[in-house]
Amino acid sequence: MNTRELISEAVSLPVEERALVVDSLLRSLNQPESEIDKKWAVVAKRRLVEMRSGTVSAVPGEQVFERIWHRFDK
Repeated sequence: MNTRELISEAVSLPVEERALVVDSLLRSLNQPESEIDKKWAVVAKRRLVEMRSGTVSAVPGEQVFERIWHRFDK
C-alpha cells in the first residue's frame, strides 16, 4: 500500500478512529516522554474529571478572549 492509498483508507474511517490515527502519528513524531508532557497530562486528566463531574463549568472561548481584551485594554 502506498501513501496515497493509506491516506484514502484513513480518511474513510469514522471520526473517532481518524482521531486515534492522528494522535498516534503525532505521538510518533513528538514522543511525550518529557516530565513537562507528563505533568500536562496529569493536569488535563484532572480538568477532564472536573468538567465531567460538574465541579467546574466550561467558559466559551469568545467570553475568555473578551475578558482578556478588556483586562489589557486599560
